[in-house]
Amino acid sequence: MSQSEKPSQKKESVDTGIHTNFKDDMTYGDYLGLDHILSSQKRLSEHHDEMLFIVIHQTSELWMKLILHELEAATKSIAGGELEPAFKMLARVSRVQEQLIQSWDVLSTLTPTEYMEFRDHLGHSSGFQSWQNRLIEFSLGHKNERALLVYQHQPELYHRMEKALHQPSLYDVSIQQLANRGLPIDTNRLQRDFSQDTIADASVEAAWLTVYRNVDQYWDLYELAEKLVDVEDRQQRWRYNHLKTVERIIGYKTGTGGSSGVTYLKRVLDHRFFPELWNLRTQL
Repeated sequence: MSQSEKPSQKKESVDTGIHTNFKDDMTYGDYLGLDHILSSQKRLSEHHDEMLFIVIHQTSELWMKLILHELEAATKSIAGGELEPAFKMLARVSRVQEQLIQSWDVLSTLTPTEYMEFRDHLGHSSGFQSWQNRLIEFSLGHKNERALLVYQHQPELYHRMEKALHQPSLYDVSIQQLANRGLPIDTNRLQRDFSQDTIADASVEAAWLTVYRNVDQYWDLYELAEKLVDVEDRQQRWRYNHLKTVERIIGYKTGTGGSSGVTYLKRVLDHRFFPELWNLRTQL
């Protein structure tokens, strides 16, 4: 054996500064609560692929928690006339949405045959009941009072949902800023019932058109508009990937929660959160 072929005799370097005594100190796992998190994947069947199903949905809920954290702060910032801090928050929301979009690619590795091995164990539980996803939609202005019915068995959660239903959305406070900058917005739009779904308004579309046609004058409002479009675009892509994943795995079966499944998801795709921001593109 030549010199170049001999096994290396060099000892692995050791970082002597690494802390190893955690008898009285908090560890990485302690800080993150990993014992609790990693023991929360409880399969109801013996099927191997149920673990995938649980982990995808649990991690999605964690990402949704962060989205809600950012949307709440962004809405408060915009309502207070502080647009710049909201831009970073909304940009982060868009990045998190990308993670959610990609999660469907992982779940789609589950075949129809594999899913049917444990689907009956889910009972009537369904992603349709995700209250965090519902709160995200409320935050973006897609309100639906009837959606609260599935939470009536949980009074504390029900009241939280009800409160969110009646609060101004991210889009409502953005439109208020248009008015605050002197752009004419119909009084009925500004004083609308916030528990109702967002409906396209001619005065709002005209105001956004003014912003887009006078970018230098309204640069911050223009940037806000594009951040809103980013968020909606990704939310729609998440919806679409959800639809295609469900179609790939269960076809047109009724959902476990009783929804019409793919048929329902197709209807949802036609909904717009910020309709005027999309309508104006035809007129520019």
